[in-house]
Amino acid sequence: MTEGPESVPEHFGGLRRQILTIPNLFTLMRLACLPVFCWLLLGRKDLVAAGFLLGALGATDWVDGFLARRLNQATEFGAIFDPVADRLLFFVSVAAAAASGHIPVWFCVVVLVRESLVSAGTVYLAVRKVTWLGVNFWGKTGSFGLMFAIPLLLLGASDLPGSGGVRVAGWVTGVMFLGAAWYGAYLYVAPARAALKQMGGQPESG
Repeated sequence: MTEGPESVPEHFGGLRRQILTIPNLFTLMRLACLPVFCWLLLGRKDLVAAGFLLGALGATDWVDGFLARRLNQATEFGAIFDPVADRLLFFVSVAAAAASGHIPVWFCVVVLVRESLVSAGTVYLAVRKVTWLGVNFWGKTGSFGLMFAIPLLLLGASDLPGSGGVRVAGWVTGVMFLGAAWYGAYLYVAPARAALKQMGGQPESG
């Protein structure tokens, strides 16, 4: 299988057909930290270690994309693997945080419902072969910010010195970025409906 542009589907924009690249290995390394996080949080009940690990995973969200561009190693596999790994990290970490009992279940449910709706909408648009709508500022900022709010809430529930202030910071950032994430989700609705209507995906109202 050749790697030339003529062998690459148009929707991948001429990306390489490779798997073993530095960005993909970095994504795999981040994903491999997920069971470690769950073990620290639910097994050892070490909120400090789990919080710092999750914070590090959130802070490195951009690295694999940066490496792909910097090293000219953007691949078809990476274009799928990176966002799937990010979603898996997000869903599992939030669910584990709820299961730990240190973050209210209602908060985690509101977070996961939003992510589930956006993910389901993205899959639906892909199935209908609707052109990718891109990522809006509010949605990206909200999701990224929540990956810091969750660790702050975990650290705030620990015996770390100053944990009370950390917990307040976690709630402030959590509520703020959750609102941004939901607003970002709302902003996807209009362009998605317009794209579906343009491609004949929306039934005409009677």
